[in-house]
Amino acid sequence: MNPAQIIVAKRDGKELEDKDIEWLIDGYARDEIKNEQMAAFAMAVYFRGMSHRETVCLTRAMLHSGVTMNWAAGPPKVDKHSTGGIGDKISIPLAPLLAVCGLAVPMISGRGLGTTGGTIDKLESIPGLRTDLSLEEIQRTVEQVGCVIAAATNQIAPADKKFYALRDVTGTVPSIPLITASILSKKMAEGLDALILDVKWGNGAFMKTLDQAEALAQSLVRTAREMGVQVKALITDMNRPLGKMIGNSVEIDESVDVLLGTGPADVVELTNRLCGELLVMCGKAADLHSGIQQAAEAIASGRASAKLEEMVAAQQGNLHQERPRANASPVFAKSDGYIASIDADRLGLAVIEMGGGRKFLGQTIDHAVGIEMKCDVGDQVRAGDLLATIFTRETTRGIAEHLVRTAIAIGPPPESRYPLIQKVIG
Repeated sequence: MNPAQIIVAKRDGKELEDKDIEWLIDGYARDEIKNEQMAAFAMAVYFRGMSHRETVCLTRAMLHSGVTMNWAAGPPKVDKHSTGGIGDKISIPLAPLLAVCGLAVPMISGRGLGTTGGTIDKLESIPGLRTDLSLEEIQRTVEQVGCVIAAATNQIAPADKKFYALRDVTGTVPSIPLITASILSKKMAEGLDALILDVKWGNGAFMKTLDQAEALAQSLVRTAREMGVQVKALITDMNRPLGKMIGNSVEIDESVDVLLGTGPADVVELTNRLCGELLVMCGKAADLHSGIQQAAEAIASGRASAKLEEMVAAQQGNLHQERPRANASPVFAKSDGYIASIDADRLGLAVIEMGGGRKFLGQTIDHAVGIEMKCDVGDQVRAGDLLATIFTRETTRGIAEHLVRTAIAIGPPPESRYPLIQKVIG
């Protein structure tokens, strides 16, 4: 079939053959298929969906549009992917923690998307640190250090890089088959033995409902297994920010604290749990309890913190050099009551308004701005109590304070609070 026939077939709800999907993606990667045609294809998939077989084929086609990493014998190669959330800095302490527990971590990460921050943006607040590593540099760092966190190169799933930018401007990002193919085509290119997925749900996540998050988790797990990788997905709460810090430089500070044993309880819990799950999947721990215990011991001994310093130095960064932080401005409660809810998405928007995220492609990030939360859902507060501290430039202080204040609802005590880990898939 030609592109028009493929688009019409999918628009009419027909299941595409593997050869047609492969031909379309290969042609798009080689600039033989026009953006307008791929936009129409994305719209057809967005409205009609894809079968599991089609999703697997699309993922494989995206993967094979570029190169894959090949590894010599050694520790199991693992990675983690999060669908993104406010204050989600888990990748930064997790990669070195996995490395000191005997796993190798070739972590390819991304920049901020919408109100959710990006691991690469956060890492670049460390003076001198490079994230634009070549595939050869990524593999060498993993072999020498045990872990690396780098931005995707043009060699990895180039069809997805083009297609994602197109989906972003055509409003077709929230399609489970397209999300699945986009995530896994990049992760499979790392040559992994095991993958852990952190699928967020809630007001600060891409998937706003638990049903949506579960559908995405099921699609990711089924597809990754079909492609020969051990995989498990955790559905985790993003109806409030993760940890206390939201921003770039401030989240690096909190990541360092986690590996020093002084991080916030929820970040520590999720970091150790994801580490423990991967240790079990790779045969490095007999059960989840012992896997989590290994993670906790690696932090308590100082080995994980030292490994983070080693990874940063290998990427030419200086973890000990002072990182920028804008002037602090307090946000106080104006009434008595309880923290009834926190709109995490609105907090992410506040960081963007301060310059800590992007409003347009290529915008320069202000790494020094951010938020430190001083309250959590269920806390009792009185008028005048400190709710949050904003690190901001004077020009954006007013809008940031308004967004943070209106994100924190004070009223009657909440009936309940969602558990951090809602469900495990696989």
